[in-house]
Amino acid sequence: MTELFTEQLDQTIQIGDGAYFLRGFALPVANVICTMLMQHFKDYPPQQMMTPMGYPMSVKTTSFGKFGWVGTPRGYGYSEVDLITKKAWSPIPEAFLQLAQGVAKEAGYSDFVPDTCLVNVYAIGTKMGLHRDQDELDFSQPIVSVSFGIPATFLFGGAKRGDKTIKIPLTHGDVVVWGGKSRLHYHAIKPLKPNDHEVLGPCRINLTFRKAR
Repeated sequence: MTELFTEQLDQTIQIGDGAYFLRGFALPVANVICTMLMQHFKDYPPQQMMTPMGYPMSVKTTSFGKFGWVGTPRGYGYSEVDLITKKAWSPIPEAFLQLAQGVAKEAGYSDFVPDTCLVNVYAIGTKMGLHRDQDELDFSQPIVSVSFGIPATFLFGGAKRGDKTIKIPLTHGDVVVWGGKSRLHYHAIKPLKPNDHEVLGPCRINLTFRKAR
């Protein structure tokens, strides 16, 4: 399956019922978005959120939008303010919205209106364990996940944690969209291998657009 994704360039590939991999879709706006991200990090520094078990997460996180995703020992959810700065989150920039809505439309979701953009920053060796996005109130809208920086291996599974996963190699500008019957499917990122991106350096930045409320 990994070879299939490697060989089929510049195509939209269905990976599940309502789920699609779009290679390089975000490349035309990558430089603009990465520049805006660097400024956002100064105002809303990425932080290691906590798990309900009280452990720091592997990746660092910040957000755009009316709501920002947060993790604390009390649980996961959304907050209207940054827990560090206590400021309301910065609105989702128009360039980000156009990208998210454009790729959602390409995948068949023409009415996507995200109210949050989660930004995960991965260093070498960090990962995201198998999970599903279930902290939102509106599951009728899809998830749009955009990758920038060094390569990563994305695992996409089924409705149950124990279901078989497929491996999808993600590179700078790649996008994955899932909704409909796949909206609550499990997914993960394997530990990042040593690498270096010409713009972002030895890290991966992932944008996840959602309709939280």
